[in-house]
Amino acid sequence: MQYRTLGRTGVQVSSLALGAMNFGRIGRTTQDEATALVDAALEAGINLIDTADMYSAGESEEMVGEAIAGRRDDIVLATKAGMPMGDEPNHRGSSRRWLVTELDNSLRRLGVDHVDLYQIHRWDPATSDEETLSALTDLQRAGKIRHFGSSTFPAYRVVQAQWAAREHRLSRYVTEQPSYSILQRGIERDVLPVTEEYGLGVLVWSPLASGWLSGAIREGRSITTNRSALMPERFDVTIPSNRARLDAVEQLAKVADEAGLTMIQLALGFVTAHPAVTSALIGPRTLDHLHTQLAAADTLLSADVLDAIDAIVAPGTDLAAHEKHDTPPALLDPSLRRR
Repeated sequence: MQYRTLGRTGVQVSSLALGAMNFGRIGRTTQDEATALVDAALEAGINLIDTADMYSAGESEEMVGEAIAGRRDDIVLATKAGMPMGDEPNHRGSSRRWLVTELDNSLRRLGVDHVDLYQIHRWDPATSDEETLSALTDLQRAGKIRHFGSSTFPAYRVVQAQWAAREHRLSRYVTEQPSYSILQRGIERDVLPVTEEYGLGVLVWSPLASGWLSGAIREGRSITTNRSALMPERFDVTIPSNRARLDAVEQLAKVADEAGLTMIQLALGFVTAHPAVTSALIGPRTLDHLHTQLAAADTLLSADVLDAIDAIVAPGTDLAAHEKHDTPPALLDPSLRRR
């Protein structure tokens, strides 16, 4: 396992990190299975575990908490807040009111007195940067969080938050957690250059592109992955963007074969090769999934392989741009772009 410094924090984290989104109802994972995944990940050298309050409505945090009991100090523990936690309109977002309350809820579910990294799950257009950063700074000074970061922020919001922290003399985001894979490379145009400029650590999610790069999806095969059952429209190959992904996968499979790599090694080796990326978050549901992903821990792609990938999916290109999670609200809500 390789270790890298998380931004400018001085904290050393593994280049592969364990994402716990599949713990609980979402991934149909039991506590025993979650604990076995954590055990195997730690044994392999992973030291960063990432979860969120909304994963299975708090169940993921509870499972992570039970799995790490007795070995908290060996783990860099990260969680997130901001997504809706029920129908109550104030049980979401990044206001001081909600973050102070929800962090206590997360600490209770995790069974710990602090988290190492607390992340705002999505940019909240209803809350000012000063409001959010001041709350996070106070929680940091209280010892409940060591550092804080953003997740899936558009590049311009990352910049704005850095400016606001300096303007108001507050602590700043030290990490960003964007979606990034061979098939979704749009962040290479803006987000990654910005994180490099400001020295942010980058924890990328969905490096296997929701299973498209797992090796399980190939031409002529029925697509029967867990994710395809949850979101069938993202795997319907009669849709042009999905057809483009499948065509790219077939070409990438040839590159992997010629390099003596699995598709998973190619995919994870690609994202961890970018100098701006600190860690790739893997989200296995089973021990078999975990072991196939751990095989990429020491994968280093040659320049020839990286060039071959660039020829299939050009740098800065999203093959499914409509699935991006950092689209400015005005592009999604007509009322925000019309007088």
